[in-house]
Amino acid sequence: MTLHDWLWPGFLAFVAIILFVDLFVLHRRDHVITTREACRTVGAYVSLAMLFAVGVFYFAGADRGAEFLTGYLIEQALSLDNIFVIALIFAYFKVPAEAQYRVLFYGIVGAIVMRLSLIVPGVKLVEQFHVIAMALGALLIFSGFKMMFAGDAMVDPGDSRVVKLLMRTGRVTSEYEGARFLTRRNGILFMTPLFVVLVTVEITDLIFAIDSIPAVLAVSNDAFIVFSSNVFAILGLRALFFVLSGMMRTFRYLQTGLSLVLIFIGFKMLFGQYIHIPSVIALAVTALIIGASVLASMLHNRRDASEAKR
Repeated sequence: MTLHDWLWPGFLAFVAIILFVDLFVLHRRDHVITTREACRTVGAYVSLAMLFAVGVFYFAGADRGAEFLTGYLIEQALSLDNIFVIALIFAYFKVPAEAQYRVLFYGIVGAIVMRLSLIVPGVKLVEQFHVIAMALGALLIFSGFKMMFAGDAMVDPGDSRVVKLLMRTGRVTSEYEGARFLTRRNGILFMTPLFVVLVTVEITDLIFAIDSIPAVLAVSNDAFIVFSSNVFAILGLRALFFVLSGMMRTFRYLQTGLSLVLIFIGFKMLFGQYIHIPSVIALAVTALIIGASVLASMLHNRRDASEAKR
């Protein structure tokens, strides 16, 4: 077998080993994740992503390397808004702090499988039918403007049709049972509220994937680059949640920045047949927009703090 033949199975095996070590070695016991522990985990996953990026630059060239970094940055930025929604879900269902990491872990596993099933055929369809690329580009532009003018609309996790359907079965326990998703009572299998939370998180990720996957498809036509950049971004999402969930709303201009990124990538995909934007330029523009929105948020917060002291 050639190196290319080993690429997909090797990467999937690598991800499986990481997930196994994460759950069954580092976090085999359910506990409350501290901010320090979460920061160390985020640092480890970011370091892995950067090492992988170096490998992509070395073996596949500068264009593929820039595509990987752009896809990683876009997915990471979009996942920040996802973190806020997950925080709302946990608050709504009153998920015990010690069980939250396990929910996020299995949510990430589901997200990886979901993206694998969507990205591979998605790349092939975009390559074969240019009209699909244009449709996805238009969808991104629409999503960008919708996000920009959405304001601070709150999400009601309990209003989901799937959640209501699960609750109507009468097979959901009223109380949590540690970190267990299923339990038996009198020989009958019941769902715990934690299972309902997991389903809600998976549905949320599917909704966010509608924006994030087309955005990365607009950056690269290489299925492996698209998938690997997505995987590295969401692998650290669990730990990033515990670092940022309490402070997400302090980045008041992040939503505007993400909207502009989606609109930019949407135009790139929509008019890619007529206007070629180099991967390095796309990476620079994406990083500039996200960085500027975060910096503007920090400056605004500092100004508010200064005025409050007067």
